Amino acid sequence: MSVVERTITVQYRHQVHFTEGLFQPSNPVLPDVFSAGAGAGPRRCARVLLFVDEALLTARPTLAAEIESRFQAMPEAARLVCPPVPIPGGEAVKNAFFRISEIHALVDRHHIDRHNYVVAVGGGALLDMVGLAAATAHRGVRHIRIPTTTLAQDDSGVGVKNGINAFGKKNFIGTFAPPFAVINDFDLLSTLPDRDKRAGYVEAVKVACIRDTDFFNRIEADAPALARFEAEPMKRLIRRSAELHLDHIATGGDPFEMGSARPLDFGHWAAHKLEQVSDYRLRHGEAVAIGIALDVIYSRLRGFLPAAPAERILRLLERLGFELFADELLLADESGNLRITAGLEEFREHLGGELTITLLRDIGRGFEVHEMLLPVVHGALQELRARHLARSGVRVVPMAAA
Repeated sequence: MSVVERTITVQYRHQVHFTEGLFQPSNPVLPDVFSAGAGAGPRRCARVLLFVDEALLTARPTLAAEIESRFQAMPEAARLVCPPVPIPGGEAVKNAFFRISEIHALVDRHHIDRHNYVVAVGGGALLDMVGLAAATAHRGVRHIRIPTTTLAQDDSGVGVKNGINAFGKKNFIGTFAPPFAVINDFDLLSTLPDRDKRAGYVEAVKVACIRDTDFFNRIEADAPALARFEAEPMKRLIRRSAELHLDHIATGGDPFEMGSARPLDFGHWAAHKLEQVSDYRLRHGEAVAIGIALDVIYSRLRGFLPAAPAERILRLLERLGFELFADELLLADESGNLRITAGLEEFREHLGGELTITLLRDIGRGFEVHEMLLPVVHGALQELRARHLARSGVRVVPMAAA
């Protein structure tokens, strides 16, 4: 018996552009990105299949015309194979496979090959779904993401994961496939409802909590302006959060999550389950705020995190406008167990291996544990509920033990 073994090394260039007015005639980002992909040899015009969130088209009725006009002005770099294709956004678009098949059919019809592009303009859920379609057509065509929500610009849109939901589990079907480019256009956030502008703040708080004390301090100082959605603080938050997420992907040693750890998913074991049990009433960012609060209190109750930094984190989330409790946290299954705690096993199973949860020793100092004590989780939930009711001016009645 013998074995032949080789090590395969693959390099990726992961670029995130920050700009404003991407589709304006004077903006050079799009032609520069497509020109960079032309490579050596005879120059050719790239074929582009572009999808855009229906809600964004409704909010910005001239956007489709702006996109078409911009491509018409750079005929040597790239051309649209058809007008921008409207597609629903929001988490519901990730709950069925037929959207993937629809995109595959368009890739085939318009002869998009590996040297051409599928472009997605929309929020994180739409980017996840279109990215999965692009990664699986011809075993991977070039994909450009143009995120249009705060959360997608500072976190999900700059990552290397694509996926859709299945079997009641978030992102059960998916791939790791770095996009050819990510282009963050701050102007595309202007029509977002306040709820969606705020949602992305929590991912910046998350990465600051586990990686960067100075960034946490900056968010804390900017909190009143961020709560008013002032442009300059929002731009600072988005850029630094995106940079920290890219740093982890590029230098963390496990960009495709081959191990059991998911440090950038601090607060997410509960958040993913909470989204599901709320039937996605809660936005991802809102669920993550609650998940972070739960793990912050758990870290303090276990003696890992001092009380003062724990309170700073909770207060910052509240100052940014997040509620830190949802009634769905109290839902029980037929055996009387809180449904939220099933998120621990689902979180472990998603990667396999042993359960690995990121907790905090201090602001900017995350660390990993391999068990979560359910009585302490229940205690943290009771504290979150009491805090929520106290802020609402409601008399607190102790929660029944699960």
